[in-house]
Amino acid sequence: MSRSVVLGPVAVLLVCVLVGCDGGVEGVAGSSGVRDPYFPKAGNGGYDVTHYGLTLDYEPRTRRLVGKAEIRARAEKDLSAFNLDLKGMDVRSVEVGGEPARFNRSGDHELTVRPREDLGGGDSFVAVVRYEGVPEVVTDPDGSEEGWLPTEDGALGLGEPTGSMAWFPGNHHPGDKASYDIVVDVPEGLEVVSVGELREKTVDGGRAVFDWRVSEPVASYVVTVAVGEFEVRRSVAGRLPVYVAVDPEEAEAGAEVLDRIPEVMEWAQDNFGPYPFSSTGAIVEREDDAGYALETQNRPVFPGAPGVELLVHELVHQWYGNSVTPKSWRDMWLNEGFATYAEWLWDEDHGGDSVQDVFDALYEGDYFEEEAESDGVWAFPPARPPDAARISDSPVYERGAMVLHKVRRTVGDEVFFDILRGWAAGRRHGNADTDDFTAFVEKAAPDEDFSGIWDDWLYGEGRPRSP
Repeated sequence: MSRSVVLGPVAVLLVCVLVGCDGGVEGVAGSSGVRDPYFPKAGNGGYDVTHYGLTLDYEPRTRRLVGKAEIRARAEKDLSAFNLDLKGMDVRSVEVGGEPARFNRSGDHELTVRPREDLGGGDSFVAVVRYEGVPEVVTDPDGSEEGWLPTEDGALGLGEPTGSMAWFPGNHHPGDKASYDIVVDVPEGLEVVSVGELREKTVDGGRAVFDWRVSEPVASYVVTVAVGEFEVRRSVAGRLPVYVAVDPEEAEAGAEVLDRIPEVMEWAQDNFGPYPFSSTGAIVEREDDAGYALETQNRPVFPGAPGVELLVHELVHQWYGNSVTPKSWRDMWLNEGFATYAEWLWDEDHGGDSVQDVFDALYEGDYFEEEAESDGVWAFPPARPPDAARISDSPVYERGAMVLHKVRRTVGDEVFFDILRGWAAGRRHGNADTDDFTAFVEKAAPDEDFSGIWDDWLYGEGRPRSP
């Protein structure tokens, strides 16, 4: 049995919105957030960014930033609207495909863009956002600060995990990596240091313009811009350009360690395979300019002159974290466990404690001076931080590294270092999660049983019953 139905005007309008009055399928709005387990509103669905062109004009005296972001992307489905992450700042205009687009702001950081014409799935498009204001400092769930941090002589942009949205609009989740052009205009006398390579510096009319480019994919949380007074040193590590920028107050203290970058890079390539990027280096700010070091791509940021172990940690992140990037913030141990293990390997190879000695001291509670720190290693499984405030806690670092050592003891050194190099090579410039890594290890050593390591050390609660 069938019935004829007469639709009222409201119902007709609804049908037109959903399926199109011409019988075609209309685009839908891309999602706000990619449902990351710890930062569900970070990132956006429906499109993939391939390139950011950022043009920034910064005045340190007033802390005012004027920006233009040219975002090249590909629609992953038919889109009538899409979202960008931008916290604070005043948006002056948005264009898509050279045509003015409607936009509105909602929530803490959502910029919703409605192009004049729907975007078809698979179509490439260019969105241009013009914006200005005083960028915000973002406080993480763990209490640390990121975003656009004002310094005594300029500013420092730090992004982990969500701070980059404070100074440019984008798809701010590690699952969407892109190349970058970053052009920054500042008062003459200041330097600007960023990711990639410096293409050009021009000075005119009391202003200096720095043009940086990184061609390899970058997750937005490891993009940086550092504005200030720096002593710049250029050298090479083999054939790899080394660009180091040091605040003059830290130049003397940092010289000895920073001169070891070529040595560290040679050691790291021996252990982890070819370096995945086209330059390296470091940015050393004053101690009070940031509360932590960060593995910003190509040249990590340090608050004050680093020790050699910290230098090793942040440079090895270029392989594990920057090139092989986590699919979600739940997988942070794939960054920090690997970089922490690299510190232990460096010490083992340079006359310090063996990795086994460090592992035993952690297991017995003798590694840290404070009992609370020793107990903290077992607070939760490294692959399951309880919330966003804990993704940088000790289990992610030390216990994550202990997981790797358990793998090493199971398979032996030859296979283990093949795993480290193969993981970095096979996932180069991509994203991966914990399941990807455990599957990779099992494939590399198919005759071994890793279930106890995964169950007790990677996912298990508390201290395993035996080391």
